[in-house]
Amino acid sequence: MTVTIDENSTRTLTVPPRARRTPPPRDRRKPLLQFGHWWWALPAIVLVIAVHYVATLTGGFFAFTNWTGLGDWEFIGLDNFVRIFNDPQLLGAVWNTLFLALASVLLTNIFGLLFALAINRMLKSRYILRTLLFMPVVLSPLAVAYVWKFIFQFNGPLNDLLGFLGLEELQKVWLADPTWSIWAILITVVWQQTGFTMVIYLAGLASVPVEVEEAAALDGAGIWGRFWNVTVPAIRPSIAIATTLGIIQGLRIFDQILALTGGGPAGATETLATEVYKQAFSLGQFGFGSALALVLTVIILAFAILQQFVTRDRDAGRA
Repeated sequence: MTVTIDENSTRTLTVPPRARRTPPPRDRRKPLLQFGHWWWALPAIVLVIAVHYVATLTGGFFAFTNWTGLGDWEFIGLDNFVRIFNDPQLLGAVWNTLFLALASVLLTNIFGLLFALAINRMLKSRYILRTLLFMPVVLSPLAVAYVWKFIFQFNGPLNDLLGFLGLEELQKVWLADPTWSIWAILITVVWQQTGFTMVIYLAGLASVPVEVEEAAALDGAGIWGRFWNVTVPAIRPSIAIATTLGIIQGLRIFDQILALTGGGPAGATETLATEVYKQAFSLGQFGFGSALALVLTVIILAFAILQQFVTRDRDAGRA
């Protein structure tokens, strides 16, 4: 830095970098975002690992033992899993689990999407309808199940309605019928979960540009054409989220079954979740209950991976 003292003499002064107003050049090797005091999160990380992952791995280990919850245990290998797939009642529980999961996902997504499309922009009372349709989601599953248990009783409102319409031959003891009891549970689950799926699709429909739909309509595209070529690609992330959460929730249905039928009649509504509870806590077979829980975990993981593969954005990898 050159400083002029007077007209006839000049001197060259060296100003240290700290005294300059201009900031020193940034070291590009350092990251822009530096994490300080990361150890503050260490207690939470340890708690999650201890409560979730260690407990899960411990339960997975006891799935290969005959532990009863007390005393000693013996490593028995795959005997628990052989017992599961050789027991017709347990195979029926697996079938009921898959049926409730797939059927509830299909119905909640269909009805949720229809409700979302219906009240997205067209109705003036859409805000009130959104609240009414979402209200069952915030209720306790047990409370909802007991309400529907009253509806499905032989002298309940459903049979009274059928009698009023002159359909006495359709009146049944719905929750005590081995054929219809599983459908009663499905209706209860779908009624409560549809509002949640509707909200997910409403969030996806909010991102669909109105101009694109109007342009497609001007080009001669019908309602189905606009829905399939404009709406569906735009709400694909919402479809992925709704189906993933629906499958996981459907495979873990427990409260509604326990309140409505308790797994009956004659095991017609037993699922893997109810069998885990009964084997581990009612019968004291913790090793066998852990094996059932491990099978349920593998099924959930397999369906989650399959769903992600089916609903993935195939165009993203080509860009």
